[in-house]
Amino acid sequence: MTPEMWDRLRPFRDKAIAQGIPAEDVERWLATAARPCATLKRGGDGPVVGRFGGPLLLPADTPDPAHPFVAAIDLGALPADATDLHLPLEGHLLFFAFPETADAYESMGSVVYVRVGSAVVERDRHAWNSFGWEDYEAMFEEFPQGPLRATPQVSLPHHHSVELPGPLVGGPLPAHPRSEELIAVWENTRDDVAPEGPLQIGGYADEEAIDTDPVAIAVSRAVKAAEAGEWDGPVSDDVSDWVLLADWQAGMDVQGWESATVHWVIQREDLVERRFDRAFTSVFWNP
Repeated sequence: MTPEMWDRLRPFRDKAIAQGIPAEDVERWLATAARPCATLKRGGDGPVVGRFGGPLLLPADTPDPAHPFVAAIDLGALPADATDLHLPLEGHLLFFAFPETADAYESMGSVVYVRVGSAVVERDRHAWNSFGWEDYEAMFEEFPQGPLRATPQVSLPHHHSVELPGPLVGGPLPAHPRSEELIAVWENTRDDVAPEGPLQIGGYADEEAIDTDPVAIAVSRAVKAAEAGEWDGPVSDDVSDWVLLADWQAGMDVQGWESATVHWVIQREDLVERRFDRAFTSVFWNP
């Protein structure tokens, strides 16, 4: 963790220690659990790294996505070390999602990686709605639009049971014995430390229901989707083999879909191999 991250977490450390949690337990939690992430908002003074909505530009040989277009991120514009993800240093990531919980175990979105220099053509942003459903089209019209500015942030778990990625090893570390208390402190200090935004790259998944890990739920859905033939394998059922690519708090903007949160997750091996077409999209929605 960088010195800047340590300094930013000072309010969290101070409050946790003031509540009687031993300093060594707090430091061990931060050393193993804290992760960098990037919060993306339409306002602020951070660098522009992409945009919500806008024209849909895809390579000619890429099929029309089956879900609405959410945002495009310029990976070359992301601040250095903004996340601990093994992302490409250039190119664009395009995120697609329908902010509603699936009836079955299907993926509710997708990710497209457009390499630098790829010839792209503008597509119909409404092609996903081939049946012309008016209520869904009205929902899509409320999707946010405009430039996205990035702020490097720090992320801590929001759920009580979590496998923590170590800084130098790929496997999970044991859960912290005081994790529930520390997570409660994080919920009380997060707004002062790392205010959330509608879109987050990397870090820990967040949603309205946070007792369990949203990434673990997404992985279980991906496994069942593969078993049902709704999604191509191979799929690992080990949560430590997966990572959160991005979170979208759709309910912040889309009326009628309040509390909806989209989680794009990907297997670490697929991320390294740039197989973004194998990202799985899980949605939490409490209508």
